[in-house]
Amino acid sequence: MHFLSRSACLVLAILFLSCADPVARGGDAKDKSKEKGKPKYTNRLAKEASPYLLLHAHNPTDWYAWGPEAFAKAKKENKLIFLSIGYSSCFWCHVMERESFNHEEVAKILNARFVCIKVDREERPDIDQIYMTALNSMGQNGGWPLSMFLLPDGKPIVGGTYFPREDRMLEGKTRPGFKSLCNIVADAWKDSPEAIEKQAEKLSEATIANLNANRFGVAIVNLDHKLLDAAIEELQAEFDPEYGGFGNATRMFRGPKFPLPSRIAFALSQGQRLKDKKLIGMATKTLEQMALGGIYDHLGGGFHRYSTERTWTVPHFEKMLYDNAQLVEVYSHAYTATGNPLFKRIVDETLAYVRREMMSPEGAFYSSQDAETEEEEGRCYVWTPAELKKSLPDAEQRKLLDQVYGTGGKPNFEEKYHILRLAKPLSELAAEMKLKEDELRAKLAPIKKTLLEERNNREKPLLNTIALTSWSGQMIAGFAMAGKELKEPGYIETAKKAADFVLKHQLTKDGRLLRTYGAAPGGKPRAAVPGYLEDYAFLAHGLLTLFESTGEKRWLDAAQKLTDTMIAFHGDKKLGGYYFTAHDHEKLFARSKDQFDGAQPSGNSMAAFNLVRLWQHTGEEKYRAEAHKMLRAFAGALQSNPTGLTQMAAALDLYLTEQERRKK
Repeated sequence: MHFLSRSACLVLAILFLSCADPVARGGDAKDKSKEKGKPKYTNRLAKEASPYLLLHAHNPTDWYAWGPEAFAKAKKENKLIFLSIGYSSCFWCHVMERESFNHEEVAKILNARFVCIKVDREERPDIDQIYMTALNSMGQNGGWPLSMFLLPDGKPIVGGTYFPREDRMLEGKTRPGFKSLCNIVADAWKDSPEAIEKQAEKLSEATIANLNANRFGVAIVNLDHKLLDAAIEELQAEFDPEYGGFGNATRMFRGPKFPLPSRIAFALSQGQRLKDKKLIGMATKTLEQMALGGIYDHLGGGFHRYSTERTWTVPHFEKMLYDNAQLVEVYSHAYTATGNPLFKRIVDETLAYVRREMMSPEGAFYSSQDAETEEEEGRCYVWTPAELKKSLPDAEQRKLLDQVYGTGGKPNFEEKYHILRLAKPLSELAAEMKLKEDELRAKLAPIKKTLLEERNNREKPLLNTIALTSWSGQMIAGFAMAGKELKEPGYIETAKKAADFVLKHQLTKDGRLLRTYGAAPGGKPRAAVPGYLEDYAFLAHGLLTLFESTGEKRWLDAAQKLTDTMIAFHGDKKLGGYYFTAHDHEKLFARSKDQFDGAQPSGNSMAAFNLVRLWQHTGEEKYRAEAHKMLRAFAGALQSNPTGLTQMAAALDLYLTEQERRKK
């Protein structure tokens, strides 16, 4: 942080002190801006289609959506911009909305001293990616809500994540709350504008440098199996042998644990390639442990976003379409590889959940379900002992529930709730009870049915009904893969219906993708927002998986057209790889070329994987050449951070395999 000006250092120090530890977060849940019936306030967000933006439509904060109107106002009035980025299923976004944005005193400060912009990161991932990189460039960890202070031209000054509203005492020191921070930043702009502008310029330069880290040349690295071996070695070092999954062994795998499907899939595929039982075991151990844990919804099916601790017991309760899409693919592959009936059951239950709760009758996939109800995280999914007793008055049923799901002991969530998780695999529990597994399932079926019916009577989590092209592509791939691997033609038909929907509603006449499909209040649903790299890459992945599952050429043709458009509008012709935004997209102060695989593969990793498959299926040299150029562009990053690009490593593996096949 050597580039910070003295005044900016002071502001940044205060921001660091004020960002709250998630464990310590809390605050008022009272909504003081609404009266019974008609809302007291309505702002510009009431005209938006995004469910997340609509959640803020009745704040007293005078929100703008991202666009020229807000920036023109900031420049005209010489005000800084307060930018808040979140998404509809983000629990702590809701907390900050209730505490600060919906609080009249805070809104008065924001409205008087800033121009306030609210962004849905799922609708505008390009904006989120750039300002999250700016936050990381300051040495801070990312997260949502993302809270950034910007110059009137959009350059970042300083920021953080969640801020409690009021000042508080911690370790004998006063830590300013959000209300005080807004005044501190606004005063710094009033008193030292040149210093703040200098800080913004230097932070912008650092952000651009970080986004360009892989753009300054092609590393001299051979494209061979040594790169794959390095990825395998690092993956083994990060594997948790007790509970599965991946993390930091030196920290005893503490902290949040994400499923990271691309890593599981890579371990499984490399285990098969090398006939390495240890690698296959890493994948299957992880899949088994997740299926036992509270991260899996044992009543309704489907996976929550991640586990807050090592054992997969306590999840962050939001449910994302993309997690379930990827995990369906991995579990389907694992079922074919191992024959383990547990994996088939997880696929069937998860796809039943998606069809029931995450899909429109027309074939569109919804994006996510919220983590909170009744202003508590996970309240829809967890049970007090009294609730279980009331729902299951039969003593024998309660005894069986306690044996199978561990509800007889102390509550495992916030010291008052039970999260259902399997104590052991059902096959082992059945053996201990001297039952066949099918017999145990039959005994559990009415218990689970009763509890699910009771749960369905509770307040339901907010459903984000906006369909995102990229995530729909992933779910199309999930249904298509499951149909192929489990020999279930019904899953293939669902994939076809969803693919037809996207191609009809989210593809323009000139072959360009639009990212979102949904309706503003009182309006008709429509597609909007120019597509990003991930929209082209993930939808092409879904279409290619449909082709591989059916042999129907129309899906291959559609994937080719999308990929050709992606190459034309997103490609870096000089160095290879693809920009996140198209060449004719809105120009921000920086432009990213995503490269690392996290909860989802990056657009570049999936694009590389698709290019090799297109070469495989069409034999066209242009796809081989494009794939080769791309793999060369990312070889250095793959060598230095192999587990950060496991989907790119999978693309390299497929490329080398196809190359060897053609030489024979």
